[in-house]
Amino acid sequence: MTNILISGASIAGTTTAYWLRRHGCTVTVVERAPAIRAGGYKVDLRGPALQVIERMGLLDAVRARSTDMRVATHYDTRGRPIATMDADLFGGRTGDDVEIMRGDLNALLYDLTSADVEYIFDDSVTGIAADGTVTFERSRPRRFDLVVGADGAHSVTRRIAFGDEARFTRDLGHYISICTVPNTLLLDREEAVHAAPGRTANVYSTGRDGSAKALFMWSSEPLTYDHRDVAGQKELLTRAMAGVGWEVPALLEAAREATDFYFDSVSQIHMDRWSEGRVVLVGDAAYCASPASGQGTSLAVVGAYVLAGELAAGGGAAAYEREMRPFVEVNQALGPANVKGMVIGSRAALWAQIRMIKLLPHLPGRHKMIDRIAGAIHRAANAITLKDYLLSS
Repeated sequence: MTNILISGASIAGTTTAYWLRRHGCTVTVVERAPAIRAGGYKVDLRGPALQVIERMGLLDAVRARSTDMRVATHYDTRGRPIATMDADLFGGRTGDDVEIMRGDLNALLYDLTSADVEYIFDDSVTGIAADGTVTFERSRPRRFDLVVGADGAHSVTRRIAFGDEARFTRDLGHYISICTVPNTLLLDREEAVHAAPGRTANVYSTGRDGSAKALFMWSSEPLTYDHRDVAGQKELLTRAMAGVGWEVPALLEAAREATDFYFDSVSQIHMDRWSEGRVVLVGDAAYCASPASGQGTSLAVVGAYVLAGELAAGGGAAAYEREMRPFVEVNQALGPANVKGMVIGSRAALWAQIRMIKLLPHLPGRHKMIDRIAGAIHRAANAITLKDYLLSS
């Protein structure tokens, strides 16, 4: 398979493009957006994902663009700080883990691949025939040996090849919204958090950006809405967070003006197989673990590396699935557990969480407590041993 189309210039898509080119394939990437998506939210790279980044020659550049977050502070309704936590512990990071803005990472990956990968922007796949002929919204039809779906949890490629999204979606009972807001709290590499029963608001500003990001998460029964109706989504957010104190009313006003507004359910994608005919899926399109897992970006990077390597080694999609599925399963298991700690259901549970954060630095068994917080993510992040596909080819 030498002529390959990747649908989606996501982190999974650009990483797959790089490794397929390293293995000698001709690669085309089609992306619905008019350019590589900038901005976005903070993402983590851990364990084997950092090994992949190092093998791409990007580790120093990624570390140079670290968010450099220092501290996370919880505030009460009146704006008084009530508990403080190290930012790495708050994000479940240990050792060499790196946190970076999603847009910064994807820009590095795009710059690394743009010279020898064909990128087609402002277009998307509309059909994939059995002989590999692909039709597009704007471009003329073209034939490819393989189509890689790297177009996210709401993948068009997956729908074309496998059917309705609802068959594969596992709802975790929560929603999330993220957008850029003015840094009125004057945060400097800090996270400011306020939690109410069933609802959490988090505002942060990194060392590389003078603005701030507002993140809202709340528990909810399934909502009915149009994925393209941003105004309607903003109204749903306003209703969900109504009555929450602290800075939330001002943040909701800022969200109404945001041009990078993101809104989605906290859900996972579970599939029995990730390939069908000439189509194979990677990243969130195949095995979205949800933002609650903290491992979506690492799964995308590792999955891209393994997919390209197994295709080059002759094992194909079946070998890719054998290598990746145990790793995916242990990381997807993080989502349902983590979301319970991100959105607390009762005032009593909120009180207990804040109390634990306050006492943690002083507890004699604090190292065991810290391992309970970060250890599960660390173990899941390292639950795969990478092959050296270039060495074996």
